[in-house]
This record gives sequence, C-alpha cells and structure tokens, in this order.
Amino acid sequence: MTARWLDQVESLARDALPEPVFRYVVEGARDEVTAGEATDAWRSLRVAPRVLHDVRQVDTAASLLGAGFRLPLGIAPMTLQRAADPDGEVAMARAATAAGVPLVVSSNAGSTFAEIAATGATWWLQLYMPPDRGRAEPLLGRAVAAGASAIVLTADTPVVGTRYPSPEGGPRVWEIAEPSWSGANWAGSLGLEPSDRSKAMDLGPQDLRWLGAVTGLPVVVKGVLRADDAQRCAASGARAVWVSNHGGRQLDRTVATALCVRAVREAVGDAVQVYVDGGVRSGLDVLLAVALGADAAFVGRPLFHALAAGGDDGVTRALAEIGSELVESMRLSGCADLGSAAGIASPDRGFGTRERSDLRERGL
Repeated sequence: MTARWLDQVESLARDALPEPVFRYVVEGARDEVTAGEATDAWRSLRVAPRVLHDVRQVDTAASLLGAGFRLPLGIAPMTLQRAADPDGEVAMARAATAAGVPLVVSSNAGSTFAEIAATGATWWLQLYMPPDRGRAEPLLGRAVAAGASAIVLTADTPVVGTRYPSPEGGPRVWEIAEPSWSGANWAGSLGLEPSDRSKAMDLGPQDLRWLGAVTGLPVVVKGVLRADDAQRCAASGARAVWVSNHGGRQLDRTVATALCVRAVREAVGDAVQVYVDGGVRSGLDVLLAVALGADAAFVGRPLFHALAAGGDDGVTRALAEIGSELVESMRLSGCADLGSAAGIASPDRGFGTRERSDLRERGL
C-alpha cells in the first residue's frame, strides 16, 4: 500500500460512503473523457529546476484577494459534505483553518453559513445564479452577514451536464439524499432533484457588476478556459478568474485545465488573479500551477474523500501532505518562494508545439 494518504482516501471513501454518493462525487459527464484526463495533464508537465539557489528557508505564503494564506492552495466547493461526515462543511472549515487555506462553500451546502463562520475559517461563497436574480439576494445577504470574503460565480453551468447512470444500476443520489445534506442556507431547500436545479442561461458581464454591487465583495468567475473569456471577466470587474472545467462534470471533451493556465495568465497579465482546479493531486502539481501563472490551485474530490475517510483530521492530513510535498518540490526546483517558480515549467511531454500554438491562436 502506498505511503501517501491522498492515494488511499478514494478507496477508504468508497467503503465509508453510500454507493450513490460515492458515484455522484466521482462521476464525470457522458463518456468521462475530460474527467479521466485531468490528472494525467498535470503529470505530463515537466520541471526545469534551478540550481545554485539558497533553499534553506522556503516561503509558501500566498496572498489571495488581499488575504494572506500559508499555502497557494484552497478547498474547492462541493455539495453533499454532510453525507461524508455529520459535520460536513464545518469539519471541512476546521481543516481549512488548521491548514491556513481558504474554503469555498457550495451555495447548496448542508451547513449554515453561521456554523461555518464560527470555525474562524476564511470562506468564499460559490453561487449558481438562478434565472431570477432576485432569488439569489437572500442567500447573498446571509453570506455577507456571516462574513463571506468573496463570491465565486460558477459560469460554466447554464444547464447541468448529462451523466450516465452506472452500468450496475442502483438509485441515484437524489433518491437517497437526506434533507440535511443540502440547501441549509436557502429560504427553502433546493433539493437535489434535477427539476429543482435550474440555472441562469443568460449570464453576462452585467452579472459580475451586479454581484459586486449587491454584496460589496470581490467576485471570482469560475469555469474560465479561454483567454478571451478571461479578458472579458477582468474588464467586467472580476477580481480573479478560475480556470476550471467543473471537474469534467459538464461538457465532456473540454480541454484539461493544466493546458489553459498559461494562456489565461498571459491574457490578463497582472490585472486579476488566476486560480485553477481539476486533477491537482500533489504539492508538485501545485508548484506547476504556480509556475504556469496561477496564484493558487484548488482541490475538490480528494478532500471530499479525505473527509469521508477521516473527518476533519483526514482533510487536515491531506492538506498537510500537499503542503509538505510543495516545500520539497520547491527546494528541489531551486525556488525559495513562489515568485521564483515562474519559468520552471517545461513544455509537457505529450502536447506538441504545433498543438499549443494552435490553442493560443484560438484563444484557448
């Protein structure tokens, strides 16, 4: 058995979770091509280490949206956390506080904002914009009142992407879900039925300005893969763009996020911050994300599995493992701080110069 805790948590979570919940968390859209490529895309990248640099002291500190954190790392938004652990998002928030990283809270969380805030965690609210913007205002108001530090608008979900049933059959998650697992911060639970999950199909730059005006908080746009879209977000008031393909759960066969970070950073320059998720599984992946231009990498599924496997202690252990790997990777790469990581990411092994140039020309 591997010594890495993160390599064990999926198997442990499979044993601990109701089968429909485990399936819901790991599944991708349609043929799961994108979901299957995410981790391999990071592993295909290579490092060109620096030498003759003093790495006795390594600084992993990151500033995200004006707040300081111990690591350039965050916890991505995920629903159903109370299916993994009775304390759900509260347990995840305790782990985030212990690790010194931000927590992004799903708008469909099963724990109240007040409960999450009581842990002392720095947390941001993830939002699926409903067709009626007014319906989001009470939720946004509760988040602001409870101390949310930012709003993360998920922009890649005008409709929920198709996910095929398991070949083994069995119930879907919404057929076995308990009411307490989701919807704790809405006036009434949205539930998990597909008919209850309608999203705005007319999102535009005006929504970024509206969110900023209604909440007074910085707005992050999640689901950006294209350079031109990143520029539009920056021009419309976003404080950060989040490179994400929704964990391969929306449109299948979208490009891997590891292949998009550099072009997005080049497009926005220093105007806004850049975040990335999708397949990040190690401290070396985090270093590569920073080397490509990201200010932080976010992790989702593995931390859900760690929560199911070991509660907040399990998540704390997973985050500590990533942090330790980051420090070792920085030392071996000749990087005493995150700023010196720029330029150490070498072109990947399996994605040729012609293909990368073609993606840049198409704005990807």
